[in-house]
Amino acid sequence: MSAVKHTADTLFQLAKTRRSYYPLTKELTISSSRIQELVTEATLHTPSSFNSQSNRAVVLLGAEHDKLWDMTTAILKDIVPAENWKPTGDKMAMFKGAAGTILFFDDDETIRGMQAKFPAYADRFPIWATASNAMQQWMLWTALELEGLGANLQHYNPLIDQKVAATWGIPADWKLSAQLVFGGKTGEPGEKQFKPVEERVKVFGA
Repeated sequence: MSAVKHTADTLFQLAKTRRSYYPLTKELTISSSRIQELVTEATLHTPSSFNSQSNRAVVLLGAEHDKLWDMTTAILKDIVPAENWKPTGDKMAMFKGAAGTILFFDDDETIRGMQAKFPAYADRFPIWATASNAMQQWMLWTALELEGLGANLQHYNPLIDQKVAATWGIPADWKLSAQLVFGGKTGEPGEKQFKPVEERVKVFGA
């Protein structure tokens, strides 16, 4: 039997499945061990500049996931005026209603090490680390979608950084980048709008 041949079209079909889903439920279509496997595979195989491997990830499930969004709610309540709280409170409840969250980090110690080793590119390593982290986020977001789950990406850092580090013993050099909330789907995503591709892509020499 011949092996299945994939083309770039396969990748783009997978990419099109990745959408933002709100709200989510606590129903998981896969086991927690499978989620751990996905996070491990994405962490191992995400490209990084000079193979620096600066990406880090923390998976929060069940009560630990709830704890994150209770914590975030408490932090935001001290910032958002009471008369404006309801939309924020509803959003926090929606995130807590999901099944889990993946926290993405950049390891500053690794980045500093690369800067010292390759000083000519020192100012670029933080940017390259951010790009690598974004690739890992996209990979896991897409992977969860392909496993039947919905997800949405949030950025409550740096407001929650200190509490997250203290609660889960996160190393001081791990800097929080994003939070991927995931769980069971409750509906379909909204229609995606595209800006004219002619304004976004240029080709020379064809």
